[in-house]
Amino acid sequence: MDFIIISGLSGAGKSKVASFLEDMGFYVVDNMPAPLMPRFAELCMAGQGKYDRVALVNDIRGGQTFDDLFDALEALDQMGCAHRILFVEASTETIIKRYKETRRIHPLAKSGRPLAEAVEREKTALAPVRQRSEYIIDTTALSTAKLRGELLRLFGDGRQEGAMTVNVTSFGFKYGIPIEADLVFDVRFLPNPFYLTELRNLTGLDEPVRAFLFRYQQTLDFMTHLENLMGFLLPQYVAEGKTVLVIAVGCTGGHHRSVAITRALAEFIRQKGYSASENHRDMTRA
Repeated sequence: MDFIIISGLSGAGKSKVASFLEDMGFYVVDNMPAPLMPRFAELCMAGQGKYDRVALVNDIRGGQTFDDLFDALEALDQMGCAHRILFVEASTETIIKRYKETRRIHPLAKSGRPLAEAVEREKTALAPVRQRSEYIIDTTALSTAKLRGELLRLFGDGRQEGAMTVNVTSFGFKYGIPIEADLVFDVRFLPNPFYLTELRNLTGLDEPVRAFLFRYQQTLDFMTHLENLMGFLLPQYVAEGKTVLVIAVGCTGGHHRSVAITRALAEFIRQKGYSASENHRDMTRA
């Protein structure tokens, strides 16, 4: 069981962390009272794997002392429930800037206390929690994408699947380029099966069309270059934090060349360990 406790400074990005962990398959509960954690862990451990990845957010909203949290952690230890604390922080200046941008009220500034003082008081109160944390993430200079990438590194399952979904779609240029495309490849330079009577009414999913295209050296060379490019780009997009990549492959009508190349590219991407879907937008158009 993967049991993560998210804590840290208000305005440092705990909500984003919780959202990203939820996307990664964690069952997330925000602001759970510490005394309830052991009982909740019991329910999860009895869930037969249904709740084997759990993240609970516990912070200053539960009070300015954390004795209850430490008691709960001791109870988890006695239960044999392994747990880790992830502490999220940022510089005082960054937190003040974020609060001014969102116009939210800091939990310790509701009584009229200056924001800078409230942040410093919270740092002092949370110091014991920070000291016991296995992971500390400073979001001062982290973009949203970099934050997600760091969480994938720390808590991902080591596979590319789930880190990014790749959608590969074929299309016909005469119907327009897909507006959602991140990358567009034009394969109209390849030999066109349309001009062969026996292939005209087939599609790129049919073996005769595929065999026709891949008997030409330019098709083989193009696929080699395309696969090398994808082998370089895909891990870069994952590291940048991209969750969905849309690759569009186009020919004139979207029936033959783009369809065959799309299928071959999607198969290659799956072989590299990524989740890839395949779509043929214009294949059935007259």
